[in-house]
This record gives sequence, structure tokens and C-alpha cells, in this order.
Amino acid sequence: MNPFEYLNAINTTKKDVMVDDLSEKSYNAFMVNRSLSYFHDTILLANEMNRYHHLDNKLQFSFLINTVRKRKRFSKWAKPSNPNDIEVVKEYYGYSNEKARQVLTILSKEQIEELRMKVYKGGRK
Repeated sequence: MNPFEYLNAINTTKKDVMVDDLSEKSYNAFMVNRSLSYFHDTILLANEMNRYHHLDNKLQFSFLINTVRKRKRFSKWAKPSNPNDIEVVKEYYGYSNEKARQVLTILSKEQIEELRMKVYKGGRK
């Protein structure tokens, strides 16, 4: 079963979709908790389930389906930035990984391309 079907049951339908052992085994607590952590009203509940990760999947699902209020929740998942951009900033400025990630939030795409041209040494990519 798709983890988004469990999320749909938790957030909107409130229907117990965990009816057999196969659906209990296919429950991915990490994905469900990660998805719920994007919203201010469910982040603490997701954190509680992360704290009690040793509980059975059925118990975790039952807790979430009975405590999360019915509401439509949709969020795009955060994606990591391009590691090549981080390497360009690190090489040009001489920054660490953390500092380069902070600088990437400030720079535009055009500025990153300009830095890439300045640090380009030729040869194959």
C-alpha cells in the first residue's frame, strides 16, 4: 500500500485502512511522520511517533488517525539543493559545507552560473 493512502486516511477520510497483516507491514512510519511534520498542527504528533518508534505500526496508525484533526493537508517535499552548486561556492569562496549552504540561499541562479564560469578549469565535465 502506498504511504500516501495512509496519509489520506489520517488527514481526510478517517477510515481505518489497516485491515490485515499485509497492510500493517506496508505501513512506513518514517514517510507518514515526515509528511505530517510539514504542518504546524501535526508536527508535535509526528515527533511523538518518532519518539515511540518501537511501537507496532497498528498502534502508531491508530494514534494518528484518532488524534489528527480532519483537514486537507498538502505540501511539496523539500528537496536538497544541487551538490554541484555547493561545490562551486565552496571552491570560489573557500567556505565550509554549512557556510556554502547558507550562501546558496542568497545567491541567484545567474550568480551561481557566473561563479561556475569563474572556477571552471577546462576539460571534461
